Amino acid sequence: MTDNLINEIELAMLEVLDNEQLGQLRKVLEYTFRNIIVTERDSVHTEGNNQALIESFVAAKKVEGCSDKSISYYKSTINNAISRIEKEIVHVTTDDLRCYLNEYQAVSGASKVTVDNIRRILSSFFSWLEEENYIVKSPVRRIHKVKVGKTVKETYTDEALEQMRDHCSNARDLALIDLLASTGMRVGELVKLNKNDIDYQNRECIVTGKGDKQRKVYFDARTKIHLQNYINSRTDTNEALFVSLLAPYNRLLISGVEIRLRQLGHELNIPKVHPHKFRRTLATMAIDKGMPIEQVQHLLGHQSLDTTLQYAMVNQNNVKMSHHKFIG
Repeated sequence: MTDNLINEIELAMLEVLDNEQLGQLRKVLEYTFRNIIVTERDSVHTEGNNQALIESFVAAKKVEGCSDKSISYYKSTINNAISRIEKEIVHVTTDDLRCYLNEYQAVSGASKVTVDNIRRILSSFFSWLEEENYIVKSPVRRIHKVKVGKTVKETYTDEALEQMRDHCSNARDLALIDLLASTGMRVGELVKLNKNDIDYQNRECIVTGKGDKQRKVYFDARTKIHLQNYINSRTDTNEALFVSLLAPYNRLLISGVEIRLRQLGHELNIPKVHPHKFRRTLATMAIDKGMPIEQVQHLLGHQSLDTTLQYAMVNQNNVKMSHHKFIG
């Protein structure tokens, strides 16, 4: 409770003192209150205050252009943490958050990736509180990124791609696989496309990615032919590029694409067939064939180059050949 009182005094002096002076003030206050026990009166406004701060943060994220899905994830993650800690947000300490993350992982059995995602969201929230002068310093600053073991993520082999193409029983599935494989677009971008979005002459189309950012993606001649065959075979009037195979021919959803690809994988005994694997395969192939990493980043629509590097797996055969050439 003494720390909370000192924090409130620091907040009150934030606009008067600089960082060095605030540091000195804290030392004086900690020494002054060293033998004093401070108790807190019950506050009926704690929950309301917390929700007001969370709603303000959410509103800021909406203004920044975050998607509804991201906003919902931010809100639920922060609410879960604060409700578990049971303190006013402005009084939450580093130890509170460490204990919460440790308990969350122990009870839920969550992976290190999940725990680090929670840490990252809490860091964003408390950093915003610091910038807006609701708190003096973010308590997440001293909680470092969770170390996550790297695993080699699989890509499709040329044989697996050809097997899937040959196994397609309709023009839609063939065009869908080709478009995913040649463009590397996200499945969420794929299902938003309409028929008139496709530029067949230049073999390209504009997709809308995360944060409503648009970019051009490109496809090969085979994809062009299979797309045209599929569109010409349709009898419906839906504007969507990909629709269900049965009436009323609704726009294909992400879940529909995932289910169909999973079925193909099961029938062909190909492990882990899902839309995102096409994206990783394209990135790996592009880098393996010498495409500059910055161009791969633009092709995939990544904001950070580090994200692109995580997607791309270097071909181990090329590593082996380079070892023999330069070292062996």
